[in-house]
Formats: sequence, structure tokens, C-alpha cells
Amino acid sequence: MARITDVSELVRIAADDSPERLAVVEAGGRSLTWVALEDEVARVATGLGHLGALAGHRVMLVLGNRLEFVTSYLGVLRAQAVAVPVNPESTADELERMLGDCGARLVLAEPGTAATVREAARRLASPPRVVLVGDAGDGETSYAELVSAAPRPVPPLRDPDKLAALLYTSGTSGLPRGAMLSHRALLANIEQVAGVEPPMISGDDVVLGVLPLFHVYGLNAVLGGVLRHRAKLLLAERFDPQGTLEIIEDEACSVVPVAPAVFAHWLPVEHLAERLGPVRLLLSGSAPLSPEVVEQFVAVSGVDVHQGYGLTEAAPVVTSTLCSEVVQPGSVGTALPGIEVRLVDDRGGVPGGEDPGEISIRGDNLFSGYWPDGAGGPDADGWWATGDVGFLDPSGDLFLVDRLKELVIVSGFNVYPSEVEDVIREVPGVADAAVIGAPDEVTGESVVAYVVPAGRADGVQDAVRSHVGTRLARFKQPARIEVVEELPLTVTGKVQKGRLRGIERRRALGLLE
Repeated sequence: MARITDVSELVRIAADDSPERLAVVEAGGRSLTWVALEDEVARVATGLGHLGALAGHRVMLVLGNRLEFVTSYLGVLRAQAVAVPVNPESTADELERMLGDCGARLVLAEPGTAATVREAARRLASPPRVVLVGDAGDGETSYAELVSAAPRPVPPLRDPDKLAALLYTSGTSGLPRGAMLSHRALLANIEQVAGVEPPMISGDDVVLGVLPLFHVYGLNAVLGGVLRHRAKLLLAERFDPQGTLEIIEDEACSVVPVAPAVFAHWLPVEHLAERLGPVRLLLSGSAPLSPEVVEQFVAVSGVDVHQGYGLTEAAPVVTSTLCSEVVQPGSVGTALPGIEVRLVDDRGGVPGGEDPGEISIRGDNLFSGYWPDGAGGPDADGWWATGDVGFLDPSGDLFLVDRLKELVIVSGFNVYPSEVEDVIREVPGVADAAVIGAPDEVTGESVVAYVVPAGRADGVQDAVRSHVGTRLARFKQPARIEVVEELPLTVTGKVQKGRLRGIERRRALGLLE
């Protein structure tokens, strides 16, 4: 493929080559061909210019998985502005903080997010202009008005290192920070993924778009891959165990990227292999998936499951089991072409043998640091420390151990929460578990386990305590076990341990019993 500098150029190239092929389809029936998508993207870019959006201005997208997200995101990039996609379920407080932080001039919203966007904008000294999919209110612009003018050519983007997207990361503690992703980074990862053999996506595939587009996984790994290979993207607003299977059957989805939690929802479904009949590849990322679940799922469904490791700051895919010599239980694969992975121990050296170390990565897909000044980005040699802990086997496969920031240090001994969680999940009657550290006057920190029972809660604490007593060293055993109905999760299935730590802080202050 000829060198391009702008992600939206992928649409123009596809429109020239395959104008009448379907590009994006909503589960509800609306669709755009490649030539129609190109026209709409050009119209969005022109309309943004009419509203005063200049190159480098931030434009926030508070939209779900719908056609207007795709056209708006690509139109913002075509206008050489900066797309700021955020969770459409964000609260007014969260939107206010992100709007104030990035200084967005425009916000695109839909009926379901309009009230929250208006409330957040109202609180700001310099409120952004609101563009609404649907009927606009006073002082607002409708999306229909935005795309009403005939498109005008935009000068080509000369510098691919210009900022393309600002993505707020959930983080393990503190407030989310905006990761700055350039056109170079986004395009580099699209090409790195395209270099994987066998390919994740081909031009004949129908790719399920149920992962949220505001998240980097859905935005660049899914949408970006579809654009690169001219596949068809089937947009679904949200995951529903039965409803999503119906979409896969009805639309003959062949590539299904999902969050790890999906597999547990689908395992009990009757006739699962038949219902996943059109699927040739299931992709899982954003959080670890246990080897046991993978083994059970493949046995029941007959569909290969491939995992990967990625981060917002890497745009996002770093490794894939599709790159492994042999798929191994627990592995998240080897590095994609063009990406280097190394481990660093706590003294800055290389760990011995297969000892764990902090994962550092280098590649053109890396972000440009955190908004607004690029702090925390790659070092002078291009390496960026992820904060994740893992080990590499002799074949180069990466195995995740834990988040460095989530280490619990008990009397000077390191406790990896994932190890304790895995042991707790072995207990009959336990559906899930999350382990964090809490301040302790004697040991510095103590291990606290939040446990979700599979059925009745009676006896779960005793069963967990008995099991870990035989499986873990004393310093790794939970000092306290909290039985809860559910764990707080992000939209991609990660446990929000920051919220659990908040509970512990309130308990330490005497605000909770």
C-alpha cells in the first residue's frame, strides 16, 4: 500500500477501488457503501470548518456505536482536528473534567447523551458548541446541518506526527489522563496488525463491531483494521449474550473481537457451535483470559480463540497469539512485526531466565505522551515502560503477571494480586475475585480479596480462607475477604480496582463499617 499520512485516507482509497461495496452496517439496518462513507466523511470535515474548527482543535465525540461515530471520527481527522472519543455513559462531572482538560471547541452528541453533554457544557466558562444527532436545541447545530454543505477538498496532511486522537485512559489510580495518539501511531499499528500471518482481517470478512468505538480497541484495532482491509463492519450498540449471537448468525460475522467477559456469558449457551457457525476467528484483548476458559470454550464451540496484549498508549495491539510459534495456555503471544518487547527488573537490568520484569515496548505505534505537554511518553531511545509485569519464554511468548502499580507489598514481600485471584477462583462456589492492597500498620500493606459467589454466599468466606491456606504462603493470604454481588467493571471487562481502593480508603477513614 502506498504511504499515507492520514487515517481517513484509507476511506478515500477504498472508495476509489470498491465504491459500491458495503463498508459499515448497523445491526438496525442503516448502512453506507465505501463511496457513501467517503462522501459523508468529506461533508463532516467541511461542516466542521464552517463551524470554525481549525487544524489542531479538539472535537469530543459522545456517541455510541453508530454510523455517525464512524463518519464524525474520520471527518475530524480529515479536517486535521483532534478527535476525543469518550464513553457515552460518562457522567456530567466526568465530561466537564475532560472538556475542561482538553479545551474541546465542539462536542458531538446523540439523543441519549444530549442532556449530560448540555449539563457539562453549561458548567464551563467557555462552553463548546454542541452538534446533535437528531433535533438540535437553541444555539446547537444538528448533524444534518453539519453535513448539508457540498464537500470541499482539504489540503493533504503533511506531517503524520500531528495529533489525531486524544484518548482518556482509565488508569489504575488517580484521574484519567489523555493519551496523545498521532496519525503515525494509529497507522503504524494498523499496518503492524496487517502484517500478522495468518491475517486477523481480510477483505471478505464481516467484522463484528460490538466493542465500544470510543475505546482504542474498537477504534483502531477493529475500525482501523476494517478500513485497511476494506472489510465490512457490522455495528452493534452493546453486547447481549443472546442478541449478539443472533446478529452473528443473521449477518454471517466471520471475525468477532470481544472482551474477555463474553466467553463466560456464552459458555452455557445451548448449540453454541452451531450459532457461531459463520465465525472463523474470535479475538480477545484488553484483559487476561484464563487458559481454562479458553480450553472450555474452544472445546464447546470449535472456534479458535486468539488473545493479544495491548494498551491505549500503543494504539493498541502489542502482541498476538497469531504470531506465536505454538499457542500456549496463558500466553498473550509474541510481538507484532515492527514492535519490540523487553523486560526490565527493579534495578534497571534484564531479568535472569524466565523471571518476571516490567514490560517495555518500542515501535512507531507508540503514543506521543500524555496531554497536554507529552509527559510520560517514550524515552530518548523510543522505549516506553508499560507498568505491566510479565515474563518471556524462550520462544518469545509473553505471559502477563500483573500490573506493577497493583503490587501489594506485605512486610517487604511482593504479592502479585493475579496469583491470589487465580487461587481464589479455584474454590467451588466462587464466580470471580479481585485482590487489592490496603494500608496495614504492622505489615505496611495487607491483602484484601473481593469475592463474587456463584450462588449462595453462605460459607464462601470460610471456603476461600481454607483453600488459600493450603495453596499460598502466609504473607499472600487475604487478611480480609469481602463477599460482594458483583465487581465494578469497565466497558471492556477490566475490574476497576481504583473503585475498590476507594472503598478501602473510605473504610480506613471510618466512613464505612
